[in-house]
Amino acid sequence: MKYVVFLGDGMADYPYDGFGGKTPLDIAKKPNMDRIAEKGIIGLAKTIDDSLSPGSDVANLSVLGYDPTIYYTGRSPLEALSIGVPLSDTDVTFRANLVTLSGTGSYEQKTMADYSSGEITTEEAGELIAFLSDRLRYPNLTLYQGISYRHLLVWDGGSTEITLTPPHDISDRCVTEYLPKGQGADVILEMMKRSHGLLLDHPLNQARISRGLNPANSLWIWGEGRKPALDLFSEKYGLRGSMISAVDLLKGIGKGTGMHVVEVEGATGNIDTNFDGKAQAAIQELKDGQDFVYIHVEAPDECGHHGDAEGKVRAIELIDEKIVAPVMEYLQKSGEDFRVLLTPDHPTPLAKKTHVRDAVPFALYDSREREASGLLYNETNAAKTGLYLEKGYLFMQYLLSGGKEGSTEK
Repeated sequence: MKYVVFLGDGMADYPYDGFGGKTPLDIAKKPNMDRIAEKGIIGLAKTIDDSLSPGSDVANLSVLGYDPTIYYTGRSPLEALSIGVPLSDTDVTFRANLVTLSGTGSYEQKTMADYSSGEITTEEAGELIAFLSDRLRYPNLTLYQGISYRHLLVWDGGSTEITLTPPHDISDRCVTEYLPKGQGADVILEMMKRSHGLLLDHPLNQARISRGLNPANSLWIWGEGRKPALDLFSEKYGLRGSMISAVDLLKGIGKGTGMHVVEVEGATGNIDTNFDGKAQAAIQELKDGQDFVYIHVEAPDECGHHGDAEGKVRAIELIDEKIVAPVMEYLQKSGEDFRVLLTPDHPTPLAKKTHVRDAVPFALYDSREREASGLLYNETNAAKTGLYLEKGYLFMQYLLSGGKEGSTEK
Protein backbone atom coordinates (compact mmCIF):
# COMPACT_ATOMS: atom_id res chain seq x y z
CA MET A 1 0.00 0.00 0.00
CA LYS A 2 1.27 3.46 -0.95
CA TYR A 3 0.17 6.66 0.80
CA VAL A 4 0.34 10.23 -0.54
CA VAL A 5 -0.69 13.46 1.17
CA PHE A 6 -1.41 16.49 -1.04
CA LEU A 7 -1.10 19.42 1.35
CA GLY A 8 -2.16 22.83 -0.02
CA ASP A 9 -0.99 25.22 2.68
CA GLY A 10 -3.71 27.72 3.61
CA MET A 11 -5.88 26.53 0.71
CA ALA A 12 -9.20 26.75 2.61
CA ASP A 13 -10.98 30.10 2.90
CA TYR A 14 -14.16 31.95 3.82
CA PRO A 15 -16.81 33.07 1.31
CA TYR A 16 -15.19 36.03 -0.43
CA ASP A 17 -17.04 39.14 -1.57
CA GLY A 18 -14.84 39.46 -4.63
CA PHE A 19 -16.04 36.03 -5.76
CA GLY A 20 -19.71 36.68 -5.09
CA GLY A 21 -19.65 34.87 -1.77
CA LYS A 22 -17.74 31.85 -3.09
CA THR A 23 -14.35 30.58 -1.93
CA PRO A 24 -11.19 30.04 -3.99
CA LEU A 25 -11.91 26.28 -3.86
CA ASP A 26 -15.34 26.99 -5.36
CA ILE A 27 -13.88 29.14 -8.14
CA ALA A 28 -10.76 27.17 -9.06
CA LYS A 29 -10.77 24.71 -11.95
CA LYS A 30 -9.50 21.60 -10.16
CA PRO A 31 -10.87 18.46 -11.83
CA ASN A 32 -8.34 16.16 -10.20
CA MET A 33 -9.05 17.33 -6.66
CA ASP A 34 -12.77 17.09 -7.39
CA ARG A 35 -12.31 13.54 -8.64
CA ILE A 36 -10.60 12.51 -5.40
CA ALA A 37 -13.53 13.93 -3.42
CA GLU A 38 -16.20 12.53 -5.73
CA LYS A 39 -14.78 9.02 -5.76
CA GLY A 40 -13.73 9.05 -2.12
CA ILE A 41 -14.99 10.53 1.13
CA ILE A 42 -15.01 14.18 2.17
CA GLY A 43 -15.33 15.89 5.52
CA LEU A 44 -13.87 18.42 7.94
CA ALA A 45 -10.87 18.11 10.26
CA LYS A 46 -9.79 20.37 13.10
CA THR A 47 -6.01 20.48 12.82
CA ILE A 48 -5.36 23.15 15.46
CA ASP A 49 -6.25 22.71 19.11
CA ASP A 50 -8.00 25.67 20.70
CA SER A 51 -5.10 26.03 23.14
CA LEU A 52 -2.55 26.64 20.36
CA SER A 53 -1.88 29.40 17.85
CA PRO A 54 -3.13 28.69 14.30
CA GLY A 55 0.20 28.18 12.56
CA SER A 56 1.51 25.90 9.84
CA ASP A 57 3.85 24.35 12.40
CA VAL A 58 1.05 23.12 14.66
CA ALA A 59 -1.23 22.18 11.76
CA ASN A 60 1.31 20.15 9.79
CA LEU A 61 2.43 18.28 12.90
CA SER A 62 -1.24 17.37 13.36
CA VAL A 63 -1.67 16.14 9.80
CA LEU A 64 1.43 13.97 10.22
CA GLY A 65 -0.03 12.46 13.37
CA TYR A 66 2.06 14.23 16.01
CA ASP A 67 -0.11 15.69 18.76
CA PRO A 68 1.12 19.31 18.99
CA THR A 69 0.09 19.55 22.65
CA ILE A 70 2.82 16.96 23.27
CA TYR A 71 5.42 17.52 20.55
CA TYR A 72 5.29 21.24 19.75
CA THR A 73 8.14 23.35 21.19
CA GLY A 74 7.96 26.29 18.78
CA ARG A 75 8.23 26.99 15.08
CA SER A 76 11.80 28.20 14.78
CA PRO A 77 13.43 25.07 16.29
CA LEU A 78 11.91 23.04 13.46
CA GLU A 79 13.38 25.47 10.94
CA ALA A 80 16.74 25.17 12.68
CA LEU A 81 16.65 21.43 12.00
CA SER A 82 16.16 22.15 8.31
CA ILE A 83 18.99 24.65 8.09
CA GLY A 84 21.26 22.23 9.96
CA VAL A 85 21.87 24.43 12.99
CA PRO A 86 22.94 22.30 15.98
CA LEU A 87 20.95 23.21 19.10
CA SER A 88 21.83 22.74 22.75
CA ASP A 89 19.33 22.41 25.57
CA THR A 90 20.06 26.03 26.58
CA ASP A 91 19.38 27.48 23.12
CA VAL A 92 16.24 29.45 22.32
CA THR A 93 15.52 29.90 18.63
CA PHE A 94 13.55 32.63 16.86
CA ARG A 95 12.35 33.23 13.33
CA ALA A 96 13.93 36.39 11.93
CA ASN A 97 11.96 37.76 8.98
CA LEU A 98 13.29 40.40 6.64
CA VAL A 99 10.30 42.74 6.45
CA THR A 100 9.32 46.07 4.93
CA LEU A 101 8.31 48.76 7.43
CA SER A 102 6.83 52.00 6.11
CA GLY A 103 6.05 55.40 7.55
CA THR A 104 7.93 58.27 9.10
CA GLY A 105 8.77 58.87 12.73
CA SER A 106 10.09 56.42 15.29
CA TYR A 107 10.33 52.65 14.88
CA GLU A 108 7.28 52.30 17.10
CA GLN A 109 5.22 54.33 14.64
CA LYS A 110 6.05 52.25 11.59
CA THR A 111 3.55 50.11 9.69
CA MET A 112 4.05 46.46 8.67
CA ALA A 113 3.90 47.07 4.93
CA ASP A 114 5.17 43.65 3.81
CA TYR A 115 6.09 40.68 6.00
CA SER A 116 8.15 39.15 3.14
CA SER A 117 9.95 42.20 1.67
CA GLY A 118 8.37 41.60 -1.69
CA GLU A 119 9.32 37.91 -1.61
CA ILE A 120 12.99 38.88 -1.59
CA THR A 121 15.25 36.36 -3.29
CA THR A 122 17.41 34.04 -1.23
CA GLU A 123 20.52 35.47 -2.88
CA GLU A 124 19.62 39.06 -1.95
CA ALA A 125 18.58 38.04 1.54
CA GLY A 126 21.87 36.23 2.03
CA GLU A 127 23.77 39.44 1.36
CA LEU A 128 21.67 41.34 3.90
CA ILE A 129 21.87 38.65 6.59
CA ALA A 130 25.66 38.49 6.18
CA PHE A 131 25.78 42.29 6.46
CA LEU A 132 23.70 42.26 9.65
CA SER A 133 25.63 39.36 11.16
CA ASP A 134 28.81 41.40 10.83
CA ARG A 135 27.33 44.51 12.45
CA LEU A 136 24.74 43.24 14.94
CA ARG A 137 26.97 41.56 17.49
CA TYR A 138 25.37 40.46 20.76
CA PRO A 139 26.74 37.98 23.30
CA ASN A 140 25.35 34.48 22.65
CA LEU A 141 23.12 35.61 19.75
CA THR A 142 23.73 34.31 16.21
CA LEU A 143 21.90 34.93 12.92
CA TYR A 144 21.61 32.16 10.33
CA GLN A 145 20.47 32.53 6.73
CA GLY A 146 17.38 30.63 5.58
CA ILE A 147 15.31 30.94 2.40
CA SER A 148 13.90 34.17 0.93
CA TYR A 149 12.68 36.34 3.82
CA ARG A 150 12.72 33.51 6.41
CA HIS A 151 15.81 33.43 8.65
CA LEU A 152 16.85 32.23 12.08
CA LEU A 153 18.19 33.73 15.30
CA VAL A 154 19.64 31.51 18.04
CA TRP A 155 20.12 32.86 21.57
CA ASP A 156 22.10 30.64 23.92
CA GLY A 157 20.53 31.14 27.34
CA GLY A 158 17.67 33.19 25.92
CA SER A 159 14.17 33.43 27.29
CA THR A 160 10.91 31.95 26.08
CA GLU A 161 9.00 34.16 28.53
CA ILE A 162 8.57 36.74 25.82
CA THR A 163 5.56 37.85 23.80
CA LEU A 164 6.27 38.15 20.07
CA THR A 165 3.92 38.59 17.12
CA PRO A 166 4.15 36.95 13.68
CA PRO A 167 4.53 39.73 11.10
CA HIS A 168 2.01 38.10 8.73
CA ASP A 169 -0.62 38.62 11.42
CA ILE A 170 -0.25 42.41 11.37
CA SER A 171 -0.10 43.34 7.69
CA ASP A 172 -0.88 47.04 7.12
CA ARG A 173 -1.04 47.72 10.87
CA CYS A 174 1.04 50.06 13.01
CA VAL A 175 3.55 47.92 14.91
CA THR A 176 3.24 49.81 18.23
CA GLU A 177 1.04 47.25 19.97
CA TYR A 178 2.97 44.28 18.61
CA LEU A 179 6.53 45.02 19.69
CA PRO A 180 8.33 42.48 21.94
CA LYS A 181 7.25 42.29 25.57
CA GLY A 182 8.46 40.25 28.53
CA GLN A 183 11.77 38.79 29.63
CA GLY A 184 14.48 39.51 27.05
CA ALA A 185 12.25 41.83 25.03
CA ASP A 186 14.66 44.76 25.41
CA VAL A 187 17.46 42.89 23.60
CA ILE A 188 15.18 41.67 20.80
CA LEU A 189 13.64 45.10 20.25
CA GLU A 190 17.03 46.79 20.22
CA MET A 191 18.22 44.31 17.62
CA MET A 192 15.17 44.98 15.45
CA LYS A 193 15.62 48.75 15.70
CA ARG A 194 19.33 48.60 14.93
CA SER A 195 18.68 46.37 11.93
CA HIS A 196 16.30 49.00 10.55
CA GLY A 197 18.93 51.71 10.85
CA LEU A 198 21.51 49.53 9.14
CA LEU A 199 19.30 48.31 6.30
CA LEU A 200 17.50 51.54 5.49
CA ASP A 201 20.14 52.89 3.11
CA HIS A 202 21.82 49.63 2.14
CA PRO A 203 22.72 49.70 -1.59
CA LEU A 204 20.78 46.49 -2.21
CA ASN A 205 17.64 48.05 -0.81
CA GLN A 206 18.17 51.25 -2.75
CA ALA A 207 18.47 49.16 -5.89
CA ARG A 208 15.25 47.31 -5.02
CA ILE A 209 13.41 50.60 -4.52
CA SER A 210 14.66 51.85 -7.88
CA ARG A 211 13.16 48.73 -9.48
CA GLY A 212 9.83 49.32 -7.77
CA LEU A 213 10.36 46.53 -5.22
CA ASN A 214 9.83 46.61 -1.45
CA PRO A 215 13.06 47.07 0.52
CA ALA A 216 14.02 44.58 3.24
CA ASN A 217 14.53 47.31 5.80
CA SER A 218 14.16 45.54 9.15
CA LEU A 219 14.43 42.26 10.98
CA TRP A 220 11.22 41.17 12.67
CA ILE A 221 11.83 38.54 15.32
CA TRP A 222 9.17 36.05 16.45
CA GLY A 223 8.36 32.35 16.83
CA GLU A 224 10.48 31.49 19.89
CA GLY A 225 11.07 27.88 20.88
CA ARG A 226 13.41 25.20 22.19
CA LYS A 227 14.98 22.07 20.75
CA PRO A 228 12.23 19.62 19.72
CA ALA A 229 12.07 15.90 20.46
CA LEU A 230 10.07 14.12 17.75
CA ASP A 231 9.51 10.38 17.45
CA LEU A 232 10.79 8.80 14.26
CA PHE A 233 8.09 8.50 11.61
CA SER A 234 9.28 5.01 10.64
CA GLU A 235 8.99 3.75 14.21
CA LYS A 236 5.68 5.48 14.85
CA TYR A 237 3.97 4.18 11.72
CA GLY A 238 6.16 1.45 10.27
CA LEU A 239 6.44 3.36 6.99
CA ARG A 240 9.33 4.77 4.99
CA GLY A 241 8.33 8.40 4.54
CA SER A 242 9.45 11.30 2.34
CA MET A 243 8.87 15.03 2.75
CA ILE A 244 8.70 17.33 -0.30
CA SER A 245 8.51 21.05 0.51
CA ALA A 246 10.24 24.32 -0.30
CA VAL A 247 10.07 25.78 3.20
CA ASP A 248 12.39 25.17 6.14
CA LEU A 249 9.52 24.54 8.55
CA LEU A 250 8.34 21.41 6.73
CA LYS A 251 11.86 20.29 5.93
CA GLY A 252 12.63 20.60 9.64
CA ILE A 253 9.62 18.50 10.57
CA GLY A 254 10.76 15.95 8.01
CA LYS A 255 14.32 15.85 9.34
CA GLY A 256 13.16 15.82 12.96
CA THR A 257 10.98 12.77 12.29
CA GLY A 258 13.63 10.96 10.28
CA MET A 259 11.82 11.21 6.95
CA HIS A 260 13.72 11.51 3.68
CA VAL A 261 13.68 15.23 2.87
CA VAL A 262 13.77 15.78 -0.89
CA GLU A 263 15.36 18.91 -2.31
CA VAL A 264 13.60 20.07 -5.47
CA GLU A 265 15.47 22.54 -7.67
CA GLY A 266 13.42 25.69 -8.23
CA ALA A 267 11.07 25.07 -5.29
CA THR A 268 10.51 28.52 -3.78
CA GLY A 269 7.51 28.43 -1.45
CA ASN A 270 5.68 30.90 -3.70
CA ILE A 271 3.47 30.68 -6.77
CA ASP A 272 6.57 30.64 -8.98
CA THR A 273 7.67 27.34 -7.42
CA ASN A 274 8.63 24.29 -9.46
CA PHE A 275 5.28 22.47 -9.35
CA ASP A 276 6.37 19.97 -12.02
CA GLY A 277 9.57 19.21 -10.13
CA LYS A 278 7.67 18.45 -6.94
CA ALA A 279 5.39 16.01 -8.74
CA GLN A 280 8.29 14.22 -10.40
CA ALA A 281 10.16 14.07 -7.10
CA ALA A 282 7.13 12.46 -5.44
CA ILE A 283 6.80 9.90 -8.22
CA GLN A 284 10.51 9.07 -7.99
CA GLU A 285 10.26 8.58 -4.23
CA LEU A 286 7.42 6.11 -4.74
CA LYS A 287 9.37 4.31 -7.44
CA ASP A 288 12.36 4.09 -5.11
CA GLY A 289 10.33 2.19 -2.56
CA GLN A 290 9.03 4.84 -0.19
CA ASP A 291 5.68 3.97 1.36
CA PHE A 292 4.53 7.48 2.21
CA VAL A 293 5.07 10.83 0.48
CA TYR A 294 3.98 14.20 1.89
CA ILE A 295 3.80 16.90 -0.80
CA HIS A 296 3.53 20.35 0.76
CA VAL A 297 2.86 23.44 -1.37
CA GLU A 298 3.10 26.86 0.26
CA ALA A 299 1.76 28.99 -2.61
CA PRO A 300 -1.94 29.28 -1.60
CA ASP A 301 -0.93 30.41 1.89
CA GLU A 302 1.39 33.11 0.58
CA CYS A 303 -1.36 34.43 -1.71
CA GLY A 304 -3.79 34.41 1.22
CA HIS A 305 -1.40 36.45 3.34
CA HIS A 306 -1.09 39.02 0.56
CA GLY A 307 -4.85 39.16 -0.08
CA ASP A 308 -4.14 38.03 -3.65
CA ALA A 309 -7.46 36.43 -4.58
CA GLU A 310 -6.68 35.63 -8.21
CA GLY A 311 -3.26 34.33 -7.22
CA LYS A 312 -4.76 31.98 -4.66
CA VAL A 313 -7.17 30.54 -7.21
CA ARG A 314 -4.32 30.12 -9.68
CA ALA A 315 -2.14 28.43 -7.04
CA ILE A 316 -4.88 25.86 -6.38
CA GLU A 317 -5.27 25.24 -10.12
CA LEU A 318 -1.52 24.73 -10.53
CA ILE A 319 -1.42 22.23 -7.66
CA ASP A 320 -4.28 20.36 -9.30
CA GLU A 321 -2.84 20.38 -12.81
CA LYS A 322 0.86 19.96 -12.16
CA ILE A 323 1.01 17.90 -8.96
CA VAL A 324 -2.23 16.05 -8.25
CA ALA A 325 -2.82 15.01 -11.87
CA PRO A 326 0.57 13.38 -12.63
CA VAL A 327 0.94 11.76 -9.20
CA MET A 328 -2.56 10.27 -9.38
CA GLU A 329 -1.88 9.04 -12.92
CA TYR A 330 1.30 7.33 -11.75
CA LEU A 331 -0.45 5.72 -8.77
CA GLN A 332 -3.30 4.42 -10.90
CA LYS A 333 -0.91 2.89 -13.43
CA SER A 334 1.47 1.46 -10.84
CA GLY A 335 -0.65 -1.59 -10.12
CA GLU A 336 -0.27 -1.08 -6.35
CA ASP A 337 -3.03 -0.29 -3.88
CA PHE A 338 -2.91 3.27 -2.63
CA ARG A 339 -4.63 5.89 -0.51
CA VAL A 340 -4.38 9.64 -0.95
CA LEU A 341 -5.30 12.44 1.41
CA LEU A 342 -6.06 15.91 0.06
CA THR A 343 -6.18 18.69 2.64
CA PRO A 344 -5.04 22.17 3.67
CA ASP A 345 -3.24 22.50 6.99
CA HIS A 346 -5.36 25.50 8.02
CA PRO A 347 -7.41 28.22 6.28
CA THR A 348 -5.72 31.50 5.33
CA PRO A 349 -8.74 33.67 4.47
CA LEU A 350 -8.18 36.41 1.91
CA ALA A 351 -10.23 38.84 3.98
CA LYS A 352 -8.06 38.32 7.06
CA LYS A 353 -4.64 37.79 5.44
CA THR A 354 -3.62 35.44 8.24
CA HIS A 355 -4.25 31.95 9.59
CA VAL A 356 -7.40 30.89 11.45
CA ARG A 357 -8.04 27.69 13.40
CA ASP A 358 -11.29 26.71 11.65
CA ALA A 359 -11.64 23.08 10.57
CA VAL A 360 -10.37 22.32 7.06
CA PRO A 361 -12.01 20.36 4.22
CA PHE A 362 -10.31 17.06 3.44
CA ALA A 363 -10.86 14.29 0.91
CA LEU A 364 -9.65 10.71 1.23
CA TYR A 365 -9.52 8.25 -1.67
CA ASP A 366 -8.73 4.54 -1.39
CA SER A 367 -8.02 2.69 -4.64
CA ARG A 368 -9.62 -0.48 -3.22
CA GLU A 369 -12.82 1.07 -1.88
CA ARG A 370 -15.92 1.97 -3.86
CA GLU A 371 -17.44 4.36 -1.34
CA ALA A 372 -18.05 7.60 -3.23
CA SER A 373 -19.33 10.93 -1.95
CA GLY A 374 -20.28 12.24 -5.39
CA LEU A 375 -19.35 15.72 -4.11
CA LEU A 376 -16.92 18.30 -5.46
CA TYR A 377 -14.04 19.38 -3.23
CA ASN A 378 -14.89 22.56 -1.33
CA GLU A 379 -15.65 23.82 2.17
CA THR A 380 -19.45 23.67 1.84
CA ASN A 381 -19.57 20.07 0.65
CA ALA A 382 -17.09 18.97 3.31
CA ALA A 383 -19.31 20.47 6.01
CA LYS A 384 -22.57 19.00 4.70
CA THR A 385 -21.41 15.37 4.97
CA GLY A 386 -21.29 15.55 8.77
CA LEU A 387 -17.95 13.70 8.73
CA TYR A 388 -15.74 15.40 11.30
CA LEU A 389 -12.23 14.66 12.57
CA GLU A 390 -12.19 16.48 15.88
CA LYS A 391 -8.54 15.83 16.71
CA GLY A 392 -6.30 16.62 13.77
CA TYR A 393 -3.42 14.51 15.07
CA LEU A 394 -5.56 11.43 14.33
CA PHE A 395 -5.26 12.24 10.59
CA MET A 396 -2.58 9.59 10.07
CA GLN A 397 -4.61 6.99 11.92
CA TYR A 398 -7.54 7.96 9.71
CA LEU A 399 -5.46 7.67 6.53
CA LEU A 400 -3.91 4.34 7.48
CA SER A 401 -7.30 2.87 8.38
CA GLY A 402 -8.88 4.07 5.14
CA GLY A 403 -11.27 6.42 6.95
CA LYS A 404 -12.51 3.86 9.43
CA GLU A 405 -10.91 5.21 12.61
CA GLY A 406 -10.63 8.60 14.27
CA SER A 407 -13.70 10.42 12.96
CA THR A 408 -17.00 11.44 14.49
CA GLU A 409 -20.28 12.54 13.01
CA LYS A 410 -21.15 16.18 13.51
